[in-house]
Amino acid sequence: MDLKEKLVSSFIAFENNVDIDSPVHDIRSEAMKTFETTGFPSKKEEAWKYTSLNSVLKHDYSVFPNQENALEYRDIKKYFIHDIDTYKIVFIDGKYSSHLSQTTHDGIDVCLMSSALNKPKYRLIIENYFNKVATKDSLASLNTAFSSEGAYVHIPKNKLVDKPIQIIHFSTENESALMLQPRNLIVVDENSHVQIIERHQSLTDNPVLTNSVTEIFANKRAIIDYYKVQNDNKNASIIDSTFVNQKDQSHCLVHTFTFGGKLTRNNLNFYQNGERLDSTMKGITIIGEKQHIDHNTLVHHIEPNCESHQDYKGIYGDSATGVFNGKVVVEKLAQKTNAFQSNNNILLSDKASINTKPQLEIFADDVKCSHGCTIGQLDESALFYMKQRGIPEKEAKALLMFAFSNNILNSVKIPELKQRITKLIATKLGVDIGFDL
Repeated sequence: MDLKEKLVSSFIAFENNVDIDSPVHDIRSEAMKTFETTGFPSKKEEAWKYTSLNSVLKHDYSVFPNQENALEYRDIKKYFIHDIDTYKIVFIDGKYSSHLSQTTHDGIDVCLMSSALNKPKYRLIIENYFNKVATKDSLASLNTAFSSEGAYVHIPKNKLVDKPIQIIHFSTENESALMLQPRNLIVVDENSHVQIIERHQSLTDNPVLTNSVTEIFANKRAIIDYYKVQNDNKNASIIDSTFVNQKDQSHCLVHTFTFGGKLTRNNLNFYQNGERLDSTMKGITIIGEKQHIDHNTLVHHIEPNCESHQDYKGIYGDSATGVFNGKVVVEKLAQKTNAFQSNNNILLSDKASINTKPQLEIFADDVKCSHGCTIGQLDESALFYMKQRGIPEKEAKALLMFAFSNNILNSVKIPELKQRITKLIATKLGVDIGFDL
């Protein structure tokens, strides 16, 4: 039995264990029909032309973990941003860990998707927002079909959340191979502001495949800073699909930092359903060995007088492979649009490769749109200059690569997170640099 057949048959058992009166029961059933019809994507599809899932689909994944595994905070503290006080929503092998979490219902809701799906007081939010912006592609539909647990965040109007929210998913060695499908719903109402940090971390060498879906709704004048930290081990793979729906004058910024994992696919989609709003997508990728990273982005400009900014930097060593497929669509009514897209890459090895395809589809005539990409090596003259002044070659290369990614780091608004990412970059580059960018 291949993985698709296993998932389809497992859905029957899953349905028997969830409430058939749930407001999303019919949504789940329709989503499974979509996945059953389409199956997993292949390289025959244009959006997956440079990424094959064959290497991660061959394992016999456990869909429902058999037992819970308790973790002690001292053993996993290093994976948290522990320098500051935060709300925490922590999952272990797909199950909520109450003793590691710190949730709240004091004026805001920072809690569990399972609670939101099953309790009447959340029904209005679920009916208005759940699965309303996620696309109906095969992997998003698969996640929808099995949606039962994840993070639920609702920030009512006129709220400045007093501290960041951390969403962390741990996987352990309880299963020889594990598949996780977390579902997150983030709703930020008018004039509210929130900062969120998301991380998926495997604590085992066993194969782990995560198919994650996050829906984000930024209502009028809402501000959302969302940070994804991807630094998993060599046998962990993730397909992360994030969908952002924005209303008038909202600002949403998503940073993606990718340093680890066997195969990483980031689908990041922004839909601008309002005027005078701003969408920002930034990322730093540093990978080596045989790692594979695929950034697939979309910004859909629907209304006039809006802006979008995309800036992705990639550093690839050894036999690593990178993909950037960025698309900006400007509808006919979206006049006065200002859209910027950039993808710059450095190859440190003759065996490393990057496939980059920035795209613009413009149907309006009064716009300012630009896109571009670069692929190159480190500046030999700059490297020579630094070596002549007594800087060892390894540190000189690291400094150049730090400078290359500096503008992305400068836009991180949580100082402790910026410091952590700087250290991760230094570790990835194999140097100890005694300053923070």
